[in-house]
Amino acid sequence: MSKENMSQFFQVGDQVLWNPSNGVAGLFIRSAEALAPETGLPTGLGPMENDECDVDLATFAAFVSALIRRYERSNHLILHSLMEGFIATALVLVERGGAELPVSDANNDGWKDVQVSEHSARPPVGRAGDIARWAALSAQHGRAMPW
Repeated sequence: MSKENMSQFFQVGDQVLWNPSNGVAGLFIRSAEALAPETGLPTGLGPMENDECDVDLATFAAFVSALIRRYERSNHLILHSLMEGFIATALVLVERGGAELPVSDANNDGWKDVQVSEHSARPPVGRAGDIARWAALSAQHGRAMPW
């Protein structure tokens, strides 16, 4: 059996949140590590040991919430593209773990990316629109994520 056909578990205690292939699991963990500096927070993902990654759900939810805030403060198409798939996948793990995303009133951490051109990203959407869009995207990802 090739390494790509094997799988790894993301879990909270004994509760399995996701069981992707080794390649996908590794990419997800590396993506989290690459995005962590955008938030200044730990990811909440433990090391992969014996094909298992323990998820500190409260820490992970805070990390995902901070990523969403970072995303929403920008209209930069490329930044959005680079972050969107990870966030949608992460939202599935948060939901499967039964956690809620923390809400913060601190909307300004000094980051602001603005892309201004005739090819700019879609205009900012109101809160209800953002929530519905993230819910739809994470539902789509969830259907493709074995557990």
